[in-house]
Amino acid sequence: MEYDWRWYYLEGPIPKCVGNLSTSLVILHFNANKLSGLIPSTFRKNCSIESINLNGNKLEGSIPQSIINCQGLRGIDIGDNEMRGAFPFWMETLPQLRILILRSNKFDGTMLVDSNTQQPFQKLQVLDVSQNAFVGSLPNRYFKNFRGMIDAKENQTDSEAYWFLRLIELKITVKGLEQLLERLLTTFTTIDLSSNKFSGSIPPSVGNLNSLRYLNLSHNTLKEHIPPSLGGMGLLESLDLSSNKLDGKIPGGLARLTFLAKLNLSMNNLKGEIPQSTQLSTFGNESYVGNVGLCGFPLTKKCAPSDGKPVFPRDDEYEFIDGFGWQCVVMGYGSGFVVGIGIGYMIIRSGRPRWLVEFFYGVGYKYKTKKRRHKAAPTRRGT
Repeated sequence: MEYDWRWYYLEGPIPKCVGNLSTSLVILHFNANKLSGLIPSTFRKNCSIESINLNGNKLEGSIPQSIINCQGLRGIDIGDNEMRGAFPFWMETLPQLRILILRSNKFDGTMLVDSNTQQPFQKLQVLDVSQNAFVGSLPNRYFKNFRGMIDAKENQTDSEAYWFLRLIELKITVKGLEQLLERLLTTFTTIDLSSNKFSGSIPPSVGNLNSLRYLNLSHNTLKEHIPPSLGGMGLLESLDLSSNKLDGKIPGGLARLTFLAKLNLSMNNLKGEIPQSTQLSTFGNESYVGNVGLCGFPLTKKCAPSDGKPVFPRDDEYEFIDGFGWQCVVMGYGSGFVVGIGIGYMIIRSGRPRWLVEFFYGVGYKYKTKKRRHKAAPTRRGT
């Protein structure tokens, strides 16, 4: 049985009987309403629900652990609510979970916990916990074990998840833009941990996710160097590490990311020369702004040579706005000087115009002045 109430305007609490119906439900979508209160905690054993979408409501409280009874759950989206509590570590064991979206809530605490689960979230493809209040280090253990983001097979879907794939409707941020996802290929993979309070360094294990397409760690307090292992994420299309406290040089390995279409390293403490490559040269100044120590193309700041000698500016750095350089100015002055000498020589040789010669040499100057005064005297008429 299927219930999809997306096209109705609902408000108030979710009826508790919804949990009691979990053994006959496959899709539970109440997204984009004004539902409030708690999520029912009455999900029964042998729950048949494959997809839960409660995005865009006013739900509060924590995620009920009875959802663990839904062993066939493939996606859960409770983003854009007012939910609280810790990260749901107990979901690690859900064998079919491919989508976990907790964005824009009030979750807090760390994403680190000691667990006996050998392969947590083994099929997870979409993890979005952005715009919450998570603290501590990044979840290194997860990066090592996200099997769904390592060696993903191209252009395949799960034929067993018919209803889940047919009615999927997820709002996620991709390449800085919010997009509606209506189809989930095995190769679509994204991690968004942005706008939290994560600290510490970026673990090198992130580079293990060689099938990851989109990675957003922006707006945290991450520090130290960007790990060179990120250069091995050959399918990465978008990398956003902006607004952190990262330092050191940009790894040269990033130049090998040939699929990279969006890069944002702005507002950090990075320094040194930007790696030069065909791929990285396609990004503008906005990708690196706010790193006072960076230099080299596409920035206007030039890098000092390795021998420490001062950098002399190139000719084109003195160009005027209208396109004329210093060479044109010198040519203009030189030509004017030659022409001026020639004209002066002709004037002296010919003695004309006489007034100009008299002006410079005083020849006949007094005589000419008296003559002009005489002609200028007024003539009186008889009365």
